Amino acid sequence: MNFESNISLAVDAIVFAYANSKLQVLLIQPKSGPFQNNWALPGGFVKTNEGLKDAVRRELQEETGIQVDYLEQLYTFGDQVDRDPRTRVVSVAYFALVNPKKLVLKADTDAAKAEWFPLDELPQLAYDHNIIIKVAIDRLKSKIQYQPIGFDLLNKEFVFSELEQLYMTILGHDIDRRNFRKKVLGFGILTETGKFRSEGSGRPAKLYRFNVSKYRALESKGFHFEIK
Repeated sequence: MNFESNISLAVDAIVFAYANSKLQVLLIQPKSGPFQNNWALPGGFVKTNEGLKDAVRRELQEETGIQVDYLEQLYTFGDQVDRDPRTRVVSVAYFALVNPKKLVLKADTDAAKAEWFPLDELPQLAYDHNIIIKVAIDRLKSKIQYQPIGFDLLNKEFVFSELEQLYMTILGHDIDRRNFRKKVLGFGILTETGKFRSEGSGRPAKLYRFNVSKYRALESKGFHFEIK
């Protein structure tokens, strides 16, 4: 059987952050290509001798100047054969969760700019990147209901109301705060720091930190973190 195949493999990175009570995503402006100076997700073509995660990490470093500790494969995008006007490109997308206060953006190599954008203020993006972000958000909304990934987006120490607000922001609706508090504290995955923070005219609020070792121990036993 004779057939012709000329497909390029690429990776795209959806990096989520939480700042100013909003979920944000990292975007870049390419220096070249068919969507030069349009906003897009960080990413690019995979080298012949390169693994997918290595390619994502390289592109993030080259285009935004950041390194991420954890990447999760999201989906492979290739059903739309003309998603890249240059040639047939299949892209494997990965997403990451970061605290932006720990990162310094620096556009370099193929990117003219690198900036954080609130999800409710996204511009029209290059390629099919608006679709990719929507798929990533849907995954995040699902994942946050059974795994406490939200802690990756907060400061090392936080008041409980910040955790509540984060969950409501990601889920896009209110939650039963009493049940949420009871469930989270009942799991024992938060540790009181002994410190307090004043919030408005009310009583100072306790500061917590995420207890990673406690969570890992629960996870090994089949722990299910369900929040609705």
